[in-house]
Amino acid sequence: MPSAKPTVLILCTGNSCRSHLAEGILRAAAGDLFDVQSAGSKPAGHVHPLAIQVMREIGIDIAAHRSKSMAEFLSTPIETVITVCGNADQACPIFPGQVNRHHWPFDDPALATGTEAEQLAVFRRVRDEIRRRFEAYAAGRRDALKSAPR
Repeated sequence: MPSAKPTVLILCTGNSCRSHLAEGILRAAAGDLFDVQSAGSKPAGHVHPLAIQVMREIGIDIAAHRSKSMAEFLSTPIETVITVCGNADQACPIFPGQVNRHHWPFDDPALATGTEAEQLAVFRRVRDEIRRRFEAYAAGRRDALKSAPR
């Protein structure tokens, strides 16, 4: 049964890191307002273990997330599409019912090299950047709903 809440779809190329970080953060900040989903234009088939780890550090569990293709959502009414990498923005189709589209690119932490500590530092930085943007977005949408005519 479709959700009565509008769907926000977060897209990235691989749907293994950034889109899952954003999905988890937006769901925690505004899951009462939106059905939050993520997908990829070329799904990697897994969620990066370091993405799961850095989200657990801020109390958000994304261990049950799975890497999905944006094709799974082509027949779903999508209110807002947010792309978090350049490739997904270029590959992004128009979804049925789509009202809003945002492109907020973030560095890909999966490309981080070095020791695990150095890689974790990149994952944490990107997580924190995504958290600031998506929590601000949730707050703005919440404020807009409060001031909307009833």
